[in-house]
Amino acid sequence: MKAPWRPFASHHLWSLFSPSVGQEHLHCSMKRGFLKARKKEPEIAALIGRNSVAQEIGLLAQYGVYEFQRDEQLLVLPDGVSQVASLIYLNQQLPEVQSRVLQILENYCSAPVLKGKEILHLLRGDEGVPTPVCISQHGYKFNLFVAFDCVFREPDGTIHILDFKTGKSSFDKRQAYVYLLAARYLYPSCKTVASFYNLESGARSSRITATSSQLEAVQIELTQIAQQHWQDLRRYRQHPQNFSTIFPPSSGYSCRLCMFNSVCNFSQ
Repeated sequence: MKAPWRPFASHHLWSLFSPSVGQEHLHCSMKRGFLKARKKEPEIAALIGRNSVAQEIGLLAQYGVYEFQRDEQLLVLPDGVSQVASLIYLNQQLPEVQSRVLQILENYCSAPVLKGKEILHLLRGDEGVPTPVCISQHGYKFNLFVAFDCVFREPDGTIHILDFKTGKSSFDKRQAYVYLLAARYLYPSCKTVASFYNLESGARSSRITATSSQLEAVQIELTQIAQQHWQDLRRYRQHPQNFSTIFPPSSGYSCRLCMFNSVCNFSQ
């Protein structure tokens, strides 16, 4: 049964409102407008549907981990890495993507962080939009979208949410808090922790936990984001000529790496 429509929030939407520490120079509110308000326009949809090299690497890395865990025998076979590379159609990718993902597969094969874990959930990477978690804050309901890369149960019963990264992706603690908030609804009787692991560099975060008051603060923040975003979308639909006022640009350095610089009137 399809979930009823409600205003929504997610870690991604939170990052579009407020960048993570160190990424302030790349922030532009107009990007949220393109991604959320104008996403169905053919020219915009084409840009959104085109994965960057970094995105392609992240998706294929997740797919590779999924295949290794689907058949752990691949971890010990001499040609296990090449078999997984074939399963994820790596030879159809750009040379840079092939090279980096192959190294990720080799890294994982030599240090399989999920081997022997009691895995409750593992993304393949192409599942599409996840089923939202309904959040209620003083009677105001919104959908919280979270896509857990992996969830496993530790020997003491703790639910561990593990998020995979690639490249130079930073560990944004807000993302862990969003995961832990969702887990409070999905696993209400269980102790939960979250952590990050970079499949490319091998870097990992500490185990992240949150108190009830911290999760309440995150829920309030996400409620405000869901409300503000829905108001912005309604304002745009009523007055599309005010796009740049509702979603103001921050022209400058951020334009260099923005996927919308070819269609943005404010791009520098």
